[in-house]
Amino acid sequence: MLTNHFKSAWRNLRKDKQFSFLNLLGLSTGLACVLLISLWVTDEMAIDKFNAKDSRLYQVLKRNADGTGTIQVSETTQGLLAESMAEEFPEVAFATCVKKERNPGILSLNDKEIKVNPEFASKDFFHVFSYTVINGSKENALSGISGILLSDATALKLFNTTNVAGKTVKLDLKDADDFTNTYTITGVFKAPPSNATDQFDVLLPFGLYAQKKAGGMGDITFWGSNMVSTYLLLKPKTNIPAFNNKIKDYTKIKIGALYAGKGLEQYEGELFMQKYSDRYLYGNFENGVQSGGRIEYVKLFSIIAIFILFIACINFMNLSTAKASRRMKEVGIKKVVGAGRSTLIFQYLGESVIMSFFSLIIAVLIVALWLPAFREITGKPIALQFSANIILSAISISIITGVIAGSYPAFYLSGFKPASILKGKLKTTAGESWIRKGLVVFQFTVSVILIVAVLVLYQQIKMIQTTNLGYNKDNVIRFTNDGNLPGHLSTFLSELKNTPGVVNASDVDGDLLGHYNHAGGGIDWQSKDPDLHLEYYGNAADVGFFETMGLQMAKGRTFSKEFSDSSSVIFNQSAIAAMGLKDPVDKTVSLWGKKKQIIGVVKDYYYESLYNRIGPAFFTFSDSNPITVVKIKPGTEQQTIAAIRTLYNKYNVGLNFSYSFLDDDYNRLYASEQRVAVLSRYFAAIAILISCLGLFGL
Repeated sequence: MLTNHFKSAWRNLRKDKQFSFLNLLGLSTGLACVLLISLWVTDEMAIDKFNAKDSRLYQVLKRNADGTGTIQVSETTQGLLAESMAEEFPEVAFATCVKKERNPGILSLNDKEIKVNPEFASKDFFHVFSYTVINGSKENALSGISGILLSDATALKLFNTTNVAGKTVKLDLKDADDFTNTYTITGVFKAPPSNATDQFDVLLPFGLYAQKKAGGMGDITFWGSNMVSTYLLLKPKTNIPAFNNKIKDYTKIKIGALYAGKGLEQYEGELFMQKYSDRYLYGNFENGVQSGGRIEYVKLFSIIAIFILFIACINFMNLSTAKASRRMKEVGIKKVVGAGRSTLIFQYLGESVIMSFFSLIIAVLIVALWLPAFREITGKPIALQFSANIILSAISISIITGVIAGSYPAFYLSGFKPASILKGKLKTTAGESWIRKGLVVFQFTVSVILIVAVLVLYQQIKMIQTTNLGYNKDNVIRFTNDGNLPGHLSTFLSELKNTPGVVNASDVDGDLLGHYNHAGGGIDWQSKDPDLHLEYYGNAADVGFFETMGLQMAKGRTFSKEFSDSSSVIFNQSAIAAMGLKDPVDKTVSLWGKKKQIIGVVKDYYYESLYNRIGPAFFTFSDSNPITVVKIKPGTEQQTIAAIRTLYNKYNVGLNFSYSFLDDDYNRLYASEQRVAVLSRYFAAIAILISCLGLFGL
């Protein structure tokens, strides 16, 4: 029986080649889109889920009122928090704190030098995270202050082996404090997987960072400092809501006990936890409340995949019912010789499932062809791997698609009465006609919705590219002051400014893309309201930075060589408005206990992405910052960068000159949005194409 059904289905498919071609093209294209979207969604859902104890791994976050009526969520907490929570809360199995460095360091062995991304981590790092230590002891690797751990990839680059525990290596790492030193390698760990958002090459002991910073800017050894990330591995069966409520006021209580009578605890935020692997998909907070994130894109494309599959299935239904008259006699004769309706339903569903399987094979070939371009669009190393789960899922989708696509034609065709068919008196009812027309309308309604969605996304991207940021990001390159540059920065900048094609140059600690040198409160001034608490974001900048970046002054002046600006500060307009200062220029404020004179007010500028509103911000003066920014004359980029590279190599012989354009870095802030816009455009076009194929077939 099954063999006869298969033969009959195969003959029908071969007999009407145009029908078969249109259905194969529509279904295979739809299935290819579903497979591609499934690969992308699977990759998104796997981000940061590599830890063996993922269900118990959490990050501690903090809600802070910024003084302007908005609650901000911060990932930075106190350096003392992890150890304190591990000691005082029985729910915590292990806790660790991590300080991520914004700028790369240089790891060198003899004449070999490579750039690396360093992090500082406390001793229980390898108990909290599932990074494998393949050489050395994970128990003691981060316990001292003179050791360093390398990733296996880094060890292979320097030593051509991972068996390097006990050897020494030099790390050149300069920020406000100099961590440049020769370190003993205490271990080698397996590099973070590609689906980890936190990518680093070397680990340094957190104790070293605490020792270097103690008593100075960035001191993390007291409860008033928020500069590190805190992660907890909770014990099994911990009640998360109850534990969140338990830790909410923990740091407030600590600060209140240490600084009794000063009222500092009222400025401290509330702690809460977020699952570590949720950070990527659920990273957006609005006024302190979780409000989605990249999960919205996952949902969007999952819906698009379903719609595209429905459109392809509708094509099959419409074409099958439209050619029903050509199969009437077949149905009539089969019923006359004794075929029941269930037999006919089984036959027609079998035809559609066979068609679906053929389409699946073609879809896999299409995916294999499109995959390189898809990787480039998404920026992900997506691979088509034929694991048991993927094969089972693909077959299941194919069967479901075949059943859905063939269900209406099967029930429609099998319902014909043989007497009416053989007498030629069969008439199409108004209901049948309306169903087919309704399905076509549905197809094009979905297509129109997708077109509108693409236009909305296009307008969003256009807004991102055209919004006035308060500074000029065009033709600006930036690079880190590596190697010998920090010791000769003034001379290097002077030569750089005289380089043909260079309009201006300066140095800065931080940037205008969400990284800053200072963050928090701690600013006082005369007549300040004692109940007012503001959260500031600050950068340190050298002479010429405002001119290089095109930042506009509302009042006062910028940093200048003609003045001694070591005790100067420049606030933005939002800060001055929130502080309630009138005629602020020349007034004095206390910045973390140091007297600073306001020399100017810069017009508001975006120092983070457009998702964040502009808040209080400031600049302090420094002439030894880790990043150089260079404004280049338009049209001379190639030769000017070549000249800058030559000058850079004059100070750093043999060291690779790495730079980036500021507008490219800015666009990377919205890489997800841009990729979603591009993908939406392609998938909308495919949905329209499939709909048009169906209309052409009809």
